[in-house]
Amino acid sequence: MLLNQKTPMQILEFISAFVLFALMSITTIDVIGRYFFNVPLLGGLEMTEMALALLIYTALPLVTARREHIVIDTLDSLMGPAVKQFLNKLADIVCAFVFLGIGYLIFNRAKRIANYGDTTNVLHIPLAPVAFVMAFMIVATALIQFVLIFTPRAETSDIGPTTT
Repeated sequence: MLLNQKTPMQILEFISAFVLFALMSITTIDVIGRYFFNVPLLGGLEMTEMALALLIYTALPLVTARREHIVIDTLDSLMGPAVKQFLNKLADIVCAFVFLGIGYLIFNRAKRIANYGDTTNVLHIPLAPVAFVMAFMIVATALIQFVLIFTPRAETSDIGPTTT
C-alpha cells in the first residue's frame, strides 16, 4: 500500500473543499470588481452556478456516508427502539431507490446535454461534464445508501441520527 494513497472519500473531501474555496474566490473577486471598480467578473454567475452544482453533488456522498442528512425527530421520543430501527431501515431503502432514480434521470439529461453541445452563455463552458459529474455522484450516493441499509448504526441507546 502506498503511503500517499487516498480513499475515495478523502478525494471527495478535497474536491469539495477546493470547489468551496473556488466559489468563495469567485464571489470575492466579483464583489470587489463590481463595487470598487464597477467591473463585475465576466461569467461570474455562470462559474458560481457550476461551482454550486459541483459542491452539492460532490458533498452528497460524504453527507450520506456519515449519515448527516437533516432529520426531523420530533416524534422519536414517542417511539421505541424497534420502531425507530424499522423506520431508519425503511428510510435507507427509500432513499437508495430515490437516489438511483434521480441518478438515472440526470444521466439521461447529461447525455442529451452532451448531444446538443450545450454551453454557458457568456464563457461558452460545456455543461455536459458538470451534468455527468452530477449523475455519477448521485449514483455513488445511491450505492452508499444501499450499503447503509446493511450497516448498523453507531448509536446504542438511541437509534437515530448522530449529532456532534
